[in-house]
Amino acid sequence: MDKVIEKTKDYGGSAEAIRYHYDVSREFYALWLDESMTYSAALWDEQSMDSDSLAQAQRRKLRFHLQQARAERASRLLDVGCGWGGLMREAGDLAGVKEIVGLTLSEDQAAFVRGMNDPKFEIRLENWVDHRPTRPYDSIVSIGAFEHFAKPQDSIAEKIKVYRDFFCSCHSWLQPHGRMSLQTIAYGSMRREEASEFINTEIFPAADLPTLAEIASAAEGVMEIAAVANHRLHYAKTFETWAANLKKNRSKAIALVGEETTSRYERYLRQSSIGFYMGKIALLRLSLRPILGNWRQMAVL
Repeated sequence: MDKVIEKTKDYGGSAEAIRYHYDVSREFYALWLDESMTYSAALWDEQSMDSDSLAQAQRRKLRFHLQQARAERASRLLDVGCGWGGLMREAGDLAGVKEIVGLTLSEDQAAFVRGMNDPKFEIRLENWVDHRPTRPYDSIVSIGAFEHFAKPQDSIAEKIKVYRDFFCSCHSWLQPHGRMSLQTIAYGSMRREEASEFINTEIFPAADLPTLAEIASAAEGVMEIAAVANHRLHYAKTFETWAANLKKNRSKAIALVGEETTSRYERYLRQSSIGFYMGKIALLRLSLRPILGNWRQMAVL
């Protein structure tokens, strides 16, 4: 297993950049997200996408990731980048799950989850690179955090080192029979140098998307990619729905965060939806499991 590489201040995601985006105003986000405050791509019913509600599609997504991580068999679960706790609440309804640890760099998100006062929840205002679990986890889920791990100035080799260190950490945190479900935005047909300057500077500063090849290279020998899907059209539909919700509540949004911020988010939601529809960016959902040294042990899991 690779030695964990030296960490820098912003290694694995910048806390300042995360707070710049996610701590704008919880009330502002509530105007256009669903009631679970889930801020990531939904999983729509492809047979009835037009009649599917955002809330239904988001819950379907959360259940999908819990199934991929085999959370129904889990006692301890880790949510890396837990947001406002949507997946933690869904996992808390599973009878066997006794402990759920959520990591976030957003002070507002941490306060929101703590306010739920759920005895199963442990929320940590903590970067994954600093996480030291007291006991192994049975399941790990990470939705929408991976794309914040690398920085635009990183070389490809440096990006892969960051991703590999994350996978090595997850490997060490998981029980041998454990499972992981990962969701991330990734570069599709768009090259890295073609990335939107507006998104990279005004929406998600200090963040760079991975490619599927970089993820596969980083996981090699550490985590087996058991399944992968590109659900870019699901994110296009999600962004389109968020944009429509924000438009309906525009006057309230301006009262909360001002005209400039509201307009910036309107542009971001529209531009992102188009990017996913065109295939310039992808939405990857991956199921992973730790690679074990003993193939006989792997065969019985």
